[in-house]
Order: sequence, then structure tokens, then C-alpha cells
Amino acid sequence: MNEFDEIVGIIPARYASSRFPGKPLADIGGKPMIRRVCEQASQVLATTYVATDDDRIADAVRAFGGRVVMTSADHQSGTDRCAEALTRIEAAEGRKFKAVINIQGDEPFIRPEQIALLCSAFDSASTEIATLVKPVDNSADLFNPNKPKVVVSADGAALYFSRSPIPYLRGVDESQWHLRHRFYNHIGLYGYRADILPAITRMKRGVLEQCESLEQLRWLENGCRIAVLETRLESISIDTPDDLKALVDRGLI
Repeated sequence: MNEFDEIVGIIPARYASSRFPGKPLADIGGKPMIRRVCEQASQVLATTYVATDDDRIADAVRAFGGRVVMTSADHQSGTDRCAEALTRIEAAEGRKFKAVINIQGDEPFIRPEQIALLCSAFDSASTEIATLVKPVDNSADLFNPNKPKVVVSADGAALYFSRSPIPYLRGVDESQWHLRHRFYNHIGLYGYRADILPAITRMKRGVLEQCESLEQLRWLENGCRIAVLETRLESISIDTPDDLKALVDRGLI
């Protein structure tokens, strides 16, 4: 039996990305991006599905032998899509899962070790939601608003997520902040206990989420505990065609 047989991996994938239309089907070294994500996830999880509302993506996944679940086109977030997908997957599989890992469809280089680490959070029955963080090791990442930061409690829970570097280091030159305090970048990989997932999709957007445009703040505002696990492995997401070109130029693909 696979160590994580009670956990299902779901990869939300939509075609209509404003910055990169058709992104899941972008060619990366002779394979569509979504295939590379599936292959990485399948090294850890025995059950992995792509959740999409687009026939082009569904056909591409089926062509390489992947599993697909069709979902509504009206979802506002990957979490919402995962919730619907879980209901459909459990009906198709004829069983219940303990937890769901939401794997971003634009992370073709996600490391299996990162997925396994996140799965391990659900060894504890008290874990509701879990995510990963990576220590910030340079000033550029620290002050990049597209790389959200996480403040972590002493017992390993997220206190706050922000596009700004927090805490503020009074009396310290900003160029030295990452050297004087342990800041964390958020890695956009989530795990949810299966019974918690429907509940968090019913939560209304709060003030903090609207300010920062970070969905996870909704869960914190509503009293959820988000367990945080630290990884040292780099995560590379592809948000735009320029991101993909940069990887090619660097010889990474």
C-alpha cells in the first residue's frame, strides 16, 4: 500500500488565463506542462486527478493516460475547484479520502519531496490545512510583492500572509533585513483535510483577503489553523510566456 493512499492529489487547470492563455498545454521539453505536473505528483500519490472545465485540457490529459474530472467554469479559485472535484472523485472511486493536496498546474518542476512533506502533515488528525514555506535568502525576494511572505508561530502555524515583508525591522537597513531575521516565502502548495475543504469554500471574503488578494487570509480570518512545514527546495512557477522563455534561456528546459 502507498504511504499516502488516503490522500488524493488534485491539479486545478483552466485554459483562460489572462496572462498566459492555454498555459496548461504549453510545451515544455516535448510535453505539455500539465503532464509534467501530473508526473511529478504521481511519484508520491497513487491517486491524482486534473480538475478542469476545458475539453482541450481534458483531452490532452487523457491522451497521456492521466485522470480527469470535469468541473464548473464558474469557480473563483483553485480551492473551490478542488472542493467540487473531490465530491466527483469520491463518487467515481467509491471511497472517501482523508485529505486533498492542491497542486498548482503551473508548477511543472514541483519536487516529489515537497508533496510528500505536505502529505506528512496529515499524519496528525488535528491538521486542518497545511502549506509549505521556504526561508528567504535574498533581499529581492523579500521585497517582491509577487512572492508572499508568511509569519510563523512558535508551534508551526501561520500567523499571517503578506505581500509585504513583515515584521518590520526597526533601525535596520532594508538591505540587511534578510540577514537579521528569518523571513519565509510562501510555496503555493496546499493540503486540506477532506471534511474541512467544503467548509472553507463557503467562507466569505474578508477584509484582509481583499487588501492583499491572498485567499488564505480568508481562512485565518475565520479561525482556521494553517500548519506550516519548511522546505529548502526551490519552487519554480510559470505565470507568463516570459517566465517560460526565461527558463529556456537559462537552459533549465
